[in-house]
Amino acid sequence: MTLKDLSLTALTEAAEGVIRPVGAFLLEQKVAQDQVETKSLNSLVSHVDKEAEARLVKGLSAVLPEAGFLAEEGTGSGDGHVRFRWVVDPLDGTTNLIHGLPVFCVSVALVDGDDPVIGVVYDPTRDECFTAFKGGGTRLNGQPVQCSGRVQLSDALVATGVPHWDFTRMEDYLAALTAFAKGTRGLRRMGSAAIDLAYVACGRFDIFFEYSLQPWDIAAGLLLVQESGGITCDFGGESEPQALLSGRETFAAAPGILDEGLSVIRNAFG
Repeated sequence: MTLKDLSLTALTEAAEGVIRPVGAFLLEQKVAQDQVETKSLNSLVSHVDKEAEARLVKGLSAVLPEAGFLAEEGTGSGDGHVRFRWVVDPLDGTTNLIHGLPVFCVSVALVDGDDPVIGVVYDPTRDECFTAFKGGGTRLNGQPVQCSGRVQLSDALVATGVPHWDFTRMEDYLAALTAFAKGTRGLRRMGSAAIDLAYVACGRFDIFFEYSLQPWDIAAGLLLVQESGGITCDFGGESEPQALLSGRETFAAAPGILDEGLSVIRNAFG
């Protein structure tokens, strides 16, 4: 099967049809502290994550039976044997949900090798569904959106994810944080990389940066930014798909402030 064999429009619509009910399921859930497991340092999981993933895998398997899976809570199939995989985060923002903060989403991408070709990020608390497919632009609840047209870093609103388990580059991160705090309109930390990237795609944020993410955190969001006219790359400005999808370094920006933003990152991280 090749990309030309797929109807990306129909697949995106079908994926959204699977994802929206899972988002509604998340919205109904309340998680008690004794129902939370710790996978690793500050990496939490609950029965909600696991049930949401099971529902997504079942639904997406019907949408495209030939595709494999790479999912946060362990569902994986076809690695090394299939061209297409669904990259699934059933609940991006688990810690927010557990603490009662209404900032979380479902994030799903279909990747061709390491290249996202469909991306869907659904925020059920606001009933906002961001969708994109390769060459088709980015939409919010069916309406086209674009990244911001800002051209000065001093006018930018910057999103980031504060390191919570990998502190090896903390001093560099704090240097970047300080520079952006002094040189922009402000910084925001939502607690969901998928939502951060979606907000870059629709112009609410102008820059997002974070390191040590996972593919399921960013796969859908990367495509949303790319199809909205934004730029995605690592901290050195490189955009090779395999490295970008790894999540080791993630930088996304409106094109008009890319150079200024990357200059800050390079000065901080070397």
